Amino acid sequence: MDRKIYKKKPSACNCLNLRRASQSITQVYDEFLEPSGLKISQYSLLKHIKYMGPVSVSDLALKIRLDRTTLVRNLKSMEERGFIIDISANGARNRQLKLTDAGLETFEKAEQRWSEAQDYIEHYLGKDYMETLTVLLSKIEALVP
Repeated sequence: MDRKIYKKKPSACNCLNLRRASQSITQVYDEFLEPSGLKISQYSLLKHIKYMGPVSVSDLALKIRLDRTTLVRNLKSMEERGFIIDISANGARNRQLKLTDAGLETFEKAEQRWSEAQDYIEHYLGKDYMETLTVLLSKIEALVP
């Protein structure tokens, strides 16, 4: 992936700077994952369901720290594409999500592309900056208990 380095003037607003950075990082992952047909948010869901599954929607929401409403909306398209299924008993109150064979195959195809995105970002930022960024992001996330 070829990108030109531009010096963009940051905003005085920390929130806007973080949102812009988030949009940029999402775009990088989405571009790498494009051949798989997944967006980074979808890849992340498949990955978590694979390693946690079968998993309830509530447990998945807690693990990925996403509100249930947003999660359910994202899961719907994954179910429609045949990547995940609910294996809970009929009438059960808690859904139990699991990858289908198609979901597992799609995840495995996307995994290499995700790894390439990871490597690209680490190379672009440098290992030291990447470690600093990870610490700072964790500290920012801890602002809200």
